[in-house]
Amino acid sequence: MAARTAPTERQKRLGAEVRRMRTAAGMSAEFAAGLLGVDRGKISHIETGMRAIGPDRLRTLACNCECQDERYVEALAEMAELGKRGWWDRYRGSLPQGLLDIAELEAYSARMRAAYSMHVPGLLQTSEHALAVFRAVIPELPQHEIALRLAHRVERQQVLDAENAPDFMAIVHEAALRMQFGGRDVARAQLFDLLKRSEQANVTLLVIPFEAGAFPGAGQTVLYAEGPVPQLDTVQIDNSHGPDFLHAEGQLTKYRAHLDWMEGIALSPDDSRALIRSIASQL
Repeated sequence: MAARTAPTERQKRLGAEVRRMRTAAGMSAEFAAGLLGVDRGKISHIETGMRAIGPDRLRTLACNCECQDERYVEALAEMAELGKRGWWDRYRGSLPQGLLDIAELEAYSARMRAAYSMHVPGLLQTSEHALAVFRAVIPELPQHEIALRLAHRVERQQVLDAENAPDFMAIVHEAALRMQFGGRDVARAQLFDLLKRSEQANVTLLVIPFEAGAFPGAGQTVLYAEGPVPQLDTVQIDNSHGPDFLHAEGQLTKYRAHLDWMEGIALSPDDSRALIRSIASQL
């Protein structure tokens, strides 16, 4: 199979896990190449996501690395299954890779927890609110790009309504709820839509009021996506240059604590809805 020119974040993550497993076992790349029947260069490409590794070879490597965590190995084997394509692949070549990687991460998440300081969560935005967000960028996006991003955003949101949909906890600062993207009418409609969404069984919406004070990483949007096993959890952070994806254990620990802190100072779900209604009544 030819090398990939632009591996997805999920493909890169699988490669990183292969490298982590190999190096933890003290296995050289040369030994791994001989074990799998490939040349030394292909091991490097597998570990950067540039080349695929099939489920059988993945299990062979895990066995010889004496990895005894069966759930972890089978989760990796599932990631290694070839030929799987998601709805987001229709946008490949039309939208930035990072947007597709976010959709793929959400689609394979077992549970999501996220924090937002200045924006309504993308998975909970109305189309009118999302349009206002897409129009407030530098450089200005052409109309066809805005239309593509909106269509992609709407399809992303279907992950919360799918069969076996993941649980989604959104921790939103009061500042985000008072931002009037698109004007008063759009903002009011967005707040009422949030109230409706917050009643959904798999959606928990918590609001941090102004009076709650400081919290770590103020202003940063953070998504913590749980994988099928804890070793495959991922943190996604928004930046002006695009999304960053983190999965080192120290990073995961840091952002779990970050979200725990924010969850601890947030209002209860009922009190959060009461504050949202109050803000909407002022518009």
